[in-house]
Amino acid sequence: MVSRLVQSYVERPAPVGAPAGAAELTPRERDVLRALARGLSNAEIGAELFLAETTVKTHVTRVLLKLGVRDRVQAVVVAHTSGLAG
Repeated sequence: MVSRLVQSYVERPAPVGAPAGAAELTPRERDVLRALARGLSNAEIGAELFLAETTVKTHVTRVLLKLGVRDRVQAVVVAHTSGLAG
């Protein structure tokens, strides 16, 4: 169900450019965003990027703030529609 919802947003016309806050993302935050866009959990992101789960949570929180979104689903949608998903 969630994948269908994300797919419906992904298939919408892409906005022009990435959101303003995307330029503020650090390289590590971009790594975390790409992992989020692949559907990984915090624990899986931590294992893949060699980070503690609490560090991943911090990065996710900062990504959400910088992108101006309220949750992971919106961050994934922004990542896919703006080309940040990699």
